[in-house]
Amino acid sequence: MRPRANALGLLFHQGRLLLEEQEGIHSQGAGIFYRPIGGTIELGEPSAETLVREYREELGADVEIHRYVSCLENIYNIQGTVFHEITQLYIVGFEKEELYRKGSFTVTEGGRTTTAKWISIERLRDSETVLYPSGLLELIEGELEKGIVC
Repeated sequence: MRPRANALGLLFHQGRLLLEEQEGIHSQGAGIFYRPIGGTIELGEPSAETLVREYREELGADVEIHRYVSCLENIYNIQGTVFHEITQLYIVGFEKEELYRKGSFTVTEGGRTTTAKWISIERLRDSETVLYPSGLLELIEGELEKGIVC
């Protein structure tokens, strides 16, 4: 198995981040966890284009790329199996302003349906809230210190 390259979009609004809520077994145990919207980069597809495609496929929403943030390398273990992701992170925004007023979004991917919600930065700091990929909260905190997001 090889590392998986993916791209995730950080979409902020009024001190909150739009995150997909999932439930299942994860590297910290089992239960609810959150991750930004995005997905696997297809061969020959630039990572920024991956985000535009993934937001359209998963939320039915168009986004614009505001800027590239960083790359996170996430190596984790679930039930004895090692996984490895290399994640390109971007700040994105909705093209339609009215989408910022929606409280939640239905996420559809491969026959599976979940929900994306606005989660406050304060809640992400709570040790009970599980956010992936590993290192994302620290990266967000760094961006907040620079005054660049939210």
